[in-house]
Amino acid sequence: MYGVIQSRAARIGLGFIVGLPLVTLFGWWTISRPATPVALKSSPLPSFTPTPQAEMVTSKLLVMGDVFWGRYVHDWSMASPLKYGYPFAGLASFDRPAYDAWIANMECPVTTNPLASSAAQEATLTFNCSPNYLPEAAKWFSAMSLANNHTDNQRAAGWRQTADLLGSAGIQTFGHYDPEVASDRCNILSLPAQITFIDGASKTVKLPTAWCGYNAVFKIPSASAITDIGRYAERFVTIAMPHAGTEYRDAPDQLKTTFYRGLIDAGADAVIGGHPHWVQTSEAYQGKLILYSLGNFLFDQQANREVTRGVALQVTLALDATAVPDLDKWLALAESCETYTDNCLTQAASQNLTKLPFKISYGILSSDDSGRQVRAGDAALTAAVRTGSAGQIRSPN
Repeated sequence: MYGVIQSRAARIGLGFIVGLPLVTLFGWWTISRPATPVALKSSPLPSFTPTPQAEMVTSKLLVMGDVFWGRYVHDWSMASPLKYGYPFAGLASFDRPAYDAWIANMECPVTTNPLASSAAQEATLTFNCSPNYLPEAAKWFSAMSLANNHTDNQRAAGWRQTADLLGSAGIQTFGHYDPEVASDRCNILSLPAQITFIDGASKTVKLPTAWCGYNAVFKIPSASAITDIGRYAERFVTIAMPHAGTEYRDAPDQLKTTFYRGLIDAGADAVIGGHPHWVQTSEAYQGKLILYSLGNFLFDQQANREVTRGVALQVTLALDATAVPDLDKWLALAESCETYTDNCLTQAASQNLTKLPFKISYGILSSDDSGRQVRAGDAALTAAVRTGSAGQIRSPN
């Protein structure tokens, strides 16, 4: 449903200057003389352009699964004349200009530490990704989750450097490999959105949304870590991206199902999972989407069709703007939400801002990483992930 933002009336003040009669004194006595005429001057009227009423506010996102340019991806890149641009050469097939933002899971620490050989990484499953790929990656990705079982592979300092390097490249981040680290579990992302006005004009702005990452590969997060998502969901559209479950399975087990549903119960508006390296089933729970695994997006696994196909989830946020008299406050807040360490949640609370009434809808694309370079899947692959192991993705009621 689309609406209209009530524009605030501009107040125009009119100013003028008044010439006053003058009295002068001369000699031994007072002489009253006629006032010297003073020309009246009026200040020019301030220019005023009425603010058009907004018809709708939308943000179209594409959310992908696991992204990784270490190990064999690095080997393939260095053997290619494209070098650091090699892993991203097929991304234009996803029509990047059609989306306001791309979000994915970064399955590798990005540090300046020396790179181990691919054989060593394979043997130890200890990864490191070169920051030399970041200038190209930043052309595509707006934000990445760091909540998975590999962002600790270069220890705590490596995680910190990963967040700093991605941030410096213009890629916002959220999530921590330890879900009990409350300060890094959730982050407010400032993502582009489009305002369309009734006169047909449009404008790109930014609006804040909350994203929470949970690494639950080795243990389910504590109850307090799960319920903490409610603090964000009270004021922001909130998406959870957990990383959990058994690898190479096409459906979640009961433990994972209970955990993901618990995130919805705690306040999440959608749960978009990863880690199995396969596409898994989805469901509508309490009227909200749970997709248990998007599968791989950009990865070096090539063994079979399950590890080379993935789901790219289209998420469209549409705002009935007539219900948002303080939209300008949200736009101002978004300006301070792009850094990793922000106080946007505190600011929203201090201004008593309540959750924007976005309607969320979904669609899917398939991704095909066979042949070592990811590209959009064809119609047959999209049909397969929609009706096969991916189940049927449904919009919330």
